Amino acid sequence: MGFILKFFVGRLLKLVLLLLAASILAFTLVSNSPVDPVQSYIGAEMTRVSPEQRENIAAYWGMDEPPVQQYLKWAKAMLNGDMGTSLIYRSPVAEVIAERFLASLALMGVAWVFSGLFGFLLGIVAGMKEGSWADRLIKWYCLMLASTPSFWLGLLLLMMFSVWLGWFPVGLGTPAGILAEDVTLLERVQHLFLPALTLSVIGVSGVALHTRQKLIEVMHTDYIRFAMARGERGIQLVRRHGLRNILLPAVSLHFASFGELFGGAVLAEQVFSYPGLGQAVVQAGLGGDVPLLLGVVLASTIFVYMGNMMADGLYRVVDPRIRKGGIER
Repeated sequence: MGFILKFFVGRLLKLVLLLLAASILAFTLVSNSPVDPVQSYIGAEMTRVSPEQRENIAAYWGMDEPPVQQYLKWAKAMLNGDMGTSLIYRSPVAEVIAERFLASLALMGVAWVFSGLFGFLLGIVAGMKEGSWADRLIKWYCLMLASTPSFWLGLLLLMMFSVWLGWFPVGLGTPAGILAEDVTLLERVQHLFLPALTLSVIGVSGVALHTRQKLIEVMHTDYIRFAMARGERGIQLVRRHGLRNILLPAVSLHFASFGELFGGAVLAEQVFSYPGLGQAVVQAGLGGDVPLLLGVVLASTIFVYMGNMMADGLYRVVDPRIRKGGIER
């Protein structure tokens, strides 16, 4: 239990430092952005607003203060549990993030599960059939996916299944013009399918190639040769002797892919106009919405960090060598 407590305390301290660095970097980039937050806040009525009114709006939102003072003021409010108010949505940042994060979590969760399962199965097939046409086909497929931008694949799926075939809605998270309580589960699934498919297909390659390589290494060990000499073959051989050696690395790698998953979700949500956290961070950046942008940066940083911490924790719990004195990271 001692190493587990030490592990979590160390990771918590690193998370605090990471959040501090990420918030400072995000605030610096937004402060030096050419986007005028006051103009974005006013919108099309900009020509009807006098200079005095612009100054009053800037003073109301604290934009007339020096950047350092603005950041310290935000950090103090953040420590008190106040994330500020979004300039774009005119709502508390915490409420906007909570609503958007649930939508993104559903999208990324579905994509994460299916990409992991499909990638793991492809990796097993490729590893069992090393050097065969199936192995070459799976490797080509995975390498092609690894170099495919998620927004391009999303546009392709959108044109094929929504525009040409008309099987799925063009975008959004729910049908337009319908109250949220009146939306059925089937309608939500229909709007979720194409964005989740885009992320699932893109996320397959890493797990498949890693599982393939690990299985090939296992298949060349002495105990596998001994099992084959006893007559074990095919899926039975992999299930009894290889699965336990390739499952944990694949799961750990998949947990560590949270950052790539979130980055792909940002692009996919833009393509499909899906109301998630990724779309909110793009709108916040383009609109100069500093409170919302900083809130999303902190939320996404925690999300990605938790994935990496779970991946690292799995290895440390299962493999004692990683937490020994000479290998301690």
